[in-house]
Amino acid sequence: MDAATNNSHISPALSATSASHACTLMLARSDVERLLTVDECISAVEHAFGEHALGKTSPPGILGMHVPDGSFHIKAALLTRDRAYFAAKVNANFPGNPSHHGLPTIQGVVVLCDAANGVPLAVLDSIALTALRTAAATAVAAKYLARQNSRTALICGCGVQAAAQLRALTSVSRLERIYAYDLDAQRAAAFAALLQGETRVPITPVADLAAAVAASDIVITCTTARRYFIEHAMVRPGTFIAGVGADNEDKQELDPQLLAASTVVADSIDQCAVIGDLHHAIAAKAMSRTDVHAELGQIVAGIKPARCSPEQIIVFDSTGTALQDVAAAVAVYRRALEHQRGAAFSFNA
Repeated sequence: MDAATNNSHISPALSATSASHACTLMLARSDVERLLTVDECISAVEHAFGEHALGKTSPPGILGMHVPDGSFHIKAALLTRDRAYFAAKVNANFPGNPSHHGLPTIQGVVVLCDAANGVPLAVLDSIALTALRTAAATAVAAKYLARQNSRTALICGCGVQAAAQLRALTSVSRLERIYAYDLDAQRAAAFAALLQGETRVPITPVADLAAAVAASDIVITCTTARRYFIEHAMVRPGTFIAGVGADNEDKQELDPQLLAASTVVADSIDQCAVIGDLHHAIAAKAMSRTDVHAELGQIVAGIKPARCSPEQIIVFDSTGTALQDVAAAVAVYRRALEHQRGAAFSFNA
């Protein structure tokens, strides 16, 4: 089958066993969107974090490079499910793309390999996978760290990632009211109109950020901000905050003093100390990496306690790890074999 035949079915004669040994699956964005459900991605990401905390995976790796109008990063990790898998994601991040070129901000590919013999199993578009695996980590963190009676949430930044964040959050929380904030008021209004019908939860676009933060049990930031906008004084006791947007050293969303006064949980302490909001808190001498309460995997595995008090302010610093990428890629690949999706391609032809 030609590699350009995206979105097509695998030949019925190609079994799951032969597919895994004889060919590489090419999976387009529509394939990923069709195959990877929110609940399955959350489960896969939760498993990966827990396995890592128990020492059952190798430390994930990251390499970043900047260019004038954006950046590239490579993230790689190993994970064992039914067998050992390796995945490497190459992503480009160009914030000006939507307005200047009509292209997505995030573009890239994930290469999934059999870690026992090196065979390339699949090449996947990374856009949908990145959005959903990032949102899945927030959902896992909220499951363990938000108050169980959380009913209100604020989404800051109403782009593609925001929609994934809200879909994942509503799968683990019984929300009754959602606020949407964006510097572009029209974008916030469009986001509210689109997602309200889907989630069946009232969504209100807001202009007063401080009031919305004060009214929310859960706050999620997924912006491209380079200066913090969630201030310590805005946040009431008991709030769970997920800082998602600071995925390189130049981005920042959360006040360093907020992190210093909160219980901080990182997806990866090593990574957050270099590129996350934690990085900025350390640079401001508001805290050190030893002040971080735990990594998310330690919470999942029960090695470190989750929420201990309804008054705790807990910040989840989410920079996005390769563990999430390989977990999501494996889930997509296994479902692609099960449902005979994707285009089969041989590098040896």
